[in-house]
Amino acid sequence: MAENRDIEEIFSKTVRAGRRTYFFDVRSTRADDYYMTITESKRDFNEDGTPFYKKHKIYLYKEDFTKFKEALDEVSNYVIKEKGEEIIKNVELKENKISLDTSEEKTNSDFTEINFDDLGKE
Repeated sequence: MAENRDIEEIFSKTVRAGRRTYFFDVRSTRADDYYMTITESKRDFNEDGTPFYKKHKIYLYKEDFTKFKEALDEVSNYVIKEKGEEIIKNVELKENKISLDTSEEKTNSDFTEINFDDLGKE
């Protein structure tokens, strides 16, 4: 007889970050032990303009928690040490004459059209 088992969420934490949302969920195994799933959900749009969500999921088991947490702390601390906590909003790549700006004040006339067809041709 097949077991009809709903995966029960034991505990959940949500982090909203712009167009992305991260879900940290504790779930139970068949042996009644716990593991974690980390899901990134990003809002995107179909060609017709209707929204949909792209999801990526990581399963993290207790035996890996310490290594995962240590690596996350180490990488996070490195980034903050090297670049600080301030958000970089404007990046200019002068060699390629590309300007990226996250502000919403830009208009279409502020952007340079780039033809990528020539890339890779030698």
